Amino acid sequence: MLLIYTQKITPRIIYIFKHICTHILGLEIRFTNKIEEFIAHPGIKFSYGKKRLGNEFFIQNSDLLLEQGLGDLEIKVHKWEETKCFFSVSEKSDIPFDIFAASFYLLSRYEEYMPHLKDDYGRFPASESLAVKEGFIKSPVVDIWAYKFKKILKQNFDDIEFKSRKFESVSIISVSRVFNYKNKGFLRSFLGTAIDLGQLKFTKVSDRFKVLLRIKKDPFNVFDDLIGFIKKYNTKMVFMFQLSNFNAFDRNISPNRLNYVSIIKYVADYSLVGLKLGYYAVKELEVLKIEKKRFENIIHAPMQNVLNSKYNLLLPEHYSNLNELEITNDYSMGYPEWNGFRAGTSTSFLFYDINLEVTTPLKIHPYIFHSQVCKLQTSEEIQSDITGMLKELKSVQGTFRSVFKNRDFSEYKDKNFYYSLLKQMHEIK
Repeated sequence: MLLIYTQKITPRIIYIFKHICTHILGLEIRFTNKIEEFIAHPGIKFSYGKKRLGNEFFIQNSDLLLEQGLGDLEIKVHKWEETKCFFSVSEKSDIPFDIFAASFYLLSRYEEYMPHLKDDYGRFPASESLAVKEGFIKSPVVDIWAYKFKKILKQNFDDIEFKSRKFESVSIISVSRVFNYKNKGFLRSFLGTAIDLGQLKFTKVSDRFKVLLRIKKDPFNVFDDLIGFIKKYNTKMVFMFQLSNFNAFDRNISPNRLNYVSIIKYVADYSLVGLKLGYYAVKELEVLKIEKKRFENIIHAPMQNVLNSKYNLLLPEHYSNLNELEITNDYSMGYPEWNGFRAGTSTSFLFYDINLEVTTPLKIHPYIFHSQVCKLQTSEEIQSDITGMLKELKSVQGTFRSVFKNRDFSEYKDKNFYYSLLKQMHEIK
């Protein structure tokens, strides 16, 4: 048991200390604001405050974890050995910056609450983030800081013990269109054919008729191949299916189609499944309720996993909706068009609502790669990024989460390249 003295015990302090010490390093912790109790404690302990009490291990704090709400923060980034840090403190501290405040800033997504320019989809763009501006977006700095903290604790306390964790790779398959041609109905099929003819895409016209005549399998129905990949290489995947009503933003087939339902049930036998949120489900609680109920009626179990990789996260309102409906796992924390660590970490973490100043039950599983970047980078750049991030994550036993679309593995894409990326991420030779 690690005892931590701090003059004031705030919700922010409880949240971030539990994440760093317990969730990452595996240490049980207890807080006290009583000096007498801290001094009398014979075990492992350190103080967190403005001044050292005696000759104990000491980390000087900044004010962020003692505050409520939002404020204008002046952040200056410095080097700390081979990594970067911010919220520097004086030389009296045994660590040169407030590791807990800096980690809270990144995990809470403090910067996304502040006024910022939005991209064309109304999202917080990577270019506005501190990590991109200061050049540490491709480094899991929170995990790196935690492991450096672990090393320092070992140097100060001989009998301290940590729980170990292992590196792993998880791929999320985003399914917004389960079929390209099948089950579209006469009008959509007719219009699709006319558009393809107008664009001289005769191969697609031929494919559409072959699929509709059941001569050929629909190109986007790649689930047998992906399940085969899971079986052969014992990989971890999470499939996210969209069940939205057809609209200008969401153009999947009806979620009531038996073919669609059977695919979801089939995939659920071999992998985790969840809901890919539609445009209106992100914004409106009632629409989210409908999509959640549809999904639960298919899998006959509570819906636990959601993905919103395309639209604005709308912090904290959208995450509040997920909490209200008791949805436990979100896989949306990442930049679709930028490789890297949006929250500065690969470790799953509970969402902290700054507006309410509470730790919520919603667990965030951040991703660091989205196949959307393949439109913006060369294959060599992408593979180099993956290699670099894998190296970083192995040093902290982190998790490499990636997001692909089912159509990435169709004949209309360079599926061999995408499978090669899967193998690289999952370290398959």
